[in-house]
Amino acid sequence: MSNTLIAKSAIDRRMAEIITPVIEDMGYELVRVRLMGGKTATLQIMAEKPDGGIEVDDCADISNAVSAVLDVEDPITDAYTLEVSSPGIDRPLTRLKDFEEFEGYEAKIETHELIEGRKRFKGVLAGVEGGEVLINLDEGTVGLQFDWLADAKLVLTDELIRDMLKARKDAGVLNEEQFDDIETDGSEEK
Repeated sequence: MSNTLIAKSAIDRRMAEIITPVIEDMGYELVRVRLMGGKTATLQIMAEKPDGGIEVDDCADISNAVSAVLDVEDPITDAYTLEVSSPGIDRPLTRLKDFEEFEGYEAKIETHELIEGRKRFKGVLAGVEGGEVLINLDEGTVGLQFDWLADAKLVLTDELIRDMLKARKDAGVLNEEQFDDIETDGSEEK
């Protein structure tokens, strides 16, 4: 997997290789996977349905399926906690289609290398052209090669919150508590 926005480090890419087929077989898409350090490591998986959105029950199903596969594959030797969640409103943008889908919304983008003297760009997404992500900055529209991107996420604006809540309401999802993370303990005594 060449997409470093979904999985940055070598261990994240290994996790993505294991997790992606499991999640896709269940009808979901992997948005991002990160193994984060701490007293107990946390494997954070963000997933959603192809048309967007994810319910608390979906997160639990994914968690159970992924736990079973990880127990067999055993890529993480230390104890860890598995956390499956929705991407959230100010979501990371990890796939080219995300930049198309959220055209018109404000985003922060960071690149690996300096592009015209800078690595950080904040502006309104203007869609995708070829393999480039377009972003409207104060000084004009800039095209950034998708491969150049190190990090990208939506900015939490009133417009974004209003539109996301409306979309959830229209989809019949009103209970905001459903979107809290679901955690299962993926550690077992070894």
